[in-house]
Amino acid sequence: MTGSDGPHREPGSDVRAPGSASERAREEEERAVEQALALVGGSGRSDRSGGSGEPASRSRDSGGHRGPRDEDLNAGRSSNTHADRSRDPHAHRSSDSHPYDGRDNDGRDDDRRDGRATPATAPAPGSEQPPLPERALPGDPAKTSPPPPSWDRARAVAARAGRGRPPATIRLALDRALGHVLAEALGALTDLPSFDTSAMDGWAVAGPGPWAFEAGAGLLAGRGPAAALPDGTAVRIATGARVPPETTAVIRSEHAHVDEARGLLHARRSVVTGQDIRPRGQECRSGEQLVPAGTAVTPAVLGLAAAAGYDALPVVPRPRVDILVLGDELLNAGLPHDGLIRDALGPMLGPWLRALGAEVSGARRLGDDAGALRDALTSSDADLIVTTGGTAAGPVDHVHPVLDALGAELLVDGVAVRPGHPMLLARLSPDGPYLVGLPGNPLAAVSGLLTLAEPLLAGIAGRPAQDPYRALVHAEVHGHPHDTRLVPVVHRPGRAGGRDHVAPLRYNGPAMLRGIAAADGLAVVPPGGVRSGTEVEILDLPWAPATPWTEGCFT
Repeated sequence: MTGSDGPHREPGSDVRAPGSASERAREEEERAVEQALALVGGSGRSDRSGGSGEPASRSRDSGGHRGPRDEDLNAGRSSNTHADRSRDPHAHRSSDSHPYDGRDNDGRDDDRRDGRATPATAPAPGSEQPPLPERALPGDPAKTSPPPPSWDRARAVAARAGRGRPPATIRLALDRALGHVLAEALGALTDLPSFDTSAMDGWAVAGPGPWAFEAGAGLLAGRGPAAALPDGTAVRIATGARVPPETTAVIRSEHAHVDEARGLLHARRSVVTGQDIRPRGQECRSGEQLVPAGTAVTPAVLGLAAAAGYDALPVVPRPRVDILVLGDELLNAGLPHDGLIRDALGPMLGPWLRALGAEVSGARRLGDDAGALRDALTSSDADLIVTTGGTAAGPVDHVHPVLDALGAELLVDGVAVRPGHPMLLARLSPDGPYLVGLPGNPLAAVSGLLTLAEPLLAGIAGRPAQDPYRALVHAEVHGHPHDTRLVPVVHRPGRAGGRDHVAPLRYNGPAMLRGIAAADGLAVVPPGGVRSGTEVEILDLPWAPATPWTEGCFT
């Protein structure tokens, strides 16, 4: 507050103007109101500094508080979708909020734009803002926003949202069902095998030997039932051929001695009743469950289904996904130049989402256009819309204002995870599509994919979400003081009898893809980090090969 009868005092400083106690109290109240107004962008000051020496409304590249919104989008804002994020002390943390080692990203901690990160700067001395009161302004009903959910909690919310509606069921021919998820348990339509069959090429014999045989006679696979075999006789039989009634055993060709002159068969080894015969129903009986609902249709499942009598399978349709790439600074081809950068997410997201089991349309590039974004959201018939960038609070970050205008329900608004904390999950309408808003930085977007999109798509498709498993880590992995951290890792075999382990990869900043391109998993590092020689949770990447760390079997 500046007055002609007192010294100039910058709001936020510790210098007090002389005067009575009541004057000082009034000045303190005015200062608190001015700071609150600056934080919500409503002070009316031309420099919008809020008296702290730091703009209250920054561009989206700086990671600051949300700037002014388009008035036409603000008019339709829904109170249950997005509380004022500028009042949330956790919503847009920068690296100076919670200092940590930072060697993973060279002091950069902005997850919001493709390839662009802003160096973290410490606040000027004396400019720290006090915590906002629960009611920031007199008469303002808005409360302080809750902190963002933990990484585990956000994944659970996404998985539950995906299971919110019963999955649809379609029937696909076996040659089209690969990669889908079974909508129903697969039950056997017949006994397997459906008759007693020979497990080996050899001789079917009845009773004790030696056995008489008829030269030139034999049983082949695919032929009808044969007459019962009398005691003391034998007949040649092929693998898979139907075993005649009254057969005692099958003697393998290499275990039999044939006396052609006398027409007798002798066994070189003792004969056990039932040997080398696959009895009817050995694998399953008709009606028995073979695999449960929710099983991914693999080549082996297709073979089992065919053997059990299926021509088509009941499956869940693949979730349909639209990709919207936001940002005027993105190039589709050529080298970066003049402040423009290549779009890394458009080429990456489609294949990644297909690897997660989705049907994906081609990425649409909208730039920084709120109207185009709104039109794209309202015209989509996808199950999920994935946006890139624009989830923060800068002047051209339109995702939140557009969602507000559409009355969307925010299920997750920021996650306590690095990189990727500005990610979000919304439901556009009770029957409409979901939206996963990814930060613009590439590794931050990967974090959003595996935190929100992967469990959501698994739920929609009727399959279980990936569960992290634990593996030994052979290096200290620095953590964030308060948030989960996702770090690219690669599995390494143990040496000289040592345990298999994972090794963290070096290039793991939010704008970097070099580390994740060489990785086969992400380490889920808890707040505070992990020491070398301890275990850490691991999320496999969709294309990671089967390893000892991903065990699974049918029982």
